[in-house]
Amino acid sequence: MANDTRTIKPYKAQKGGKKEQVTNMFNNISKTYDMLNRMMTMGIDTIWRKKAIRSLRSIHPQLILDVATGTGDFALESIKILNPKKIIGVDISAGMLDVAREKIEKKGLQEQFEVQLGDSEKLQFEDDTFDAVTVAFGVRNFENLEQGLADIRRVLKPGGKAVILELSNPTTFPIKQLYHFHFHTLTPALGKLISKDSSAYSYLPESVANFPDGERFAAITQKVGFKETKVRPQTFGFCTIYECTK
Repeated sequence: MANDTRTIKPYKAQKGGKKEQVTNMFNNISKTYDMLNRMMTMGIDTIWRKKAIRSLRSIHPQLILDVATGTGDFALESIKILNPKKIIGVDISAGMLDVAREKIEKKGLQEQFEVQLGDSEKLQFEDDTFDAVTVAFGVRNFENLEQGLADIRRVLKPGGKAVILELSNPTTFPIKQLYHFHFHTLTPALGKLISKDSSAYSYLPESVANFPDGERFAAITQKVGFKETKVRPQTFGFCTIYECTK
């Protein structure tokens, strides 16, 4: 089922639920994740990130939660553009957070940006805590998408905004065909060469193909209680920015 994100797992031959497998996957690829990310998207992901973050300028968020923060790139870009008082990043992968902490320390941002190990679908924060919540390329890895989105809404203050950046599926010729070749053939090959974990980069295109993108995603955000969701496709539909208001 397209809206059941639990059905797609990184390691088909292994036991364990999606959450456990995703944790292992990101621990395995944490050291090479940033380099592969740039290569896979040909650097365009940096443009998508900036556009997504700029959509929060109108509400001037001072306390931001970055869900599935990974190596911290999205939160670090948010600090540059929005300069909030505090960003807290949460992720289930200790390996990815180790990379994020190195970046934070190198930039001297320990007071402004902290990361913690945690389940993105069971956030350990009080209701109505954050001015904004951001998620970059993370929601399709949720084991239970509805539960994760409902929890994001719960920790947002009334009138707060969740900005979600996620890969999506182009539908027009020849972009669709180019996209299919890039992610289904080239990406797994690069992943195997550089990260030594080809399963992780075979999982990527499969997880995107099965993700309920566009208006289907907006319908789920509405179902869990968001008042409004703006759907903003980027770069011929390779990626979508979702602006969800509580």
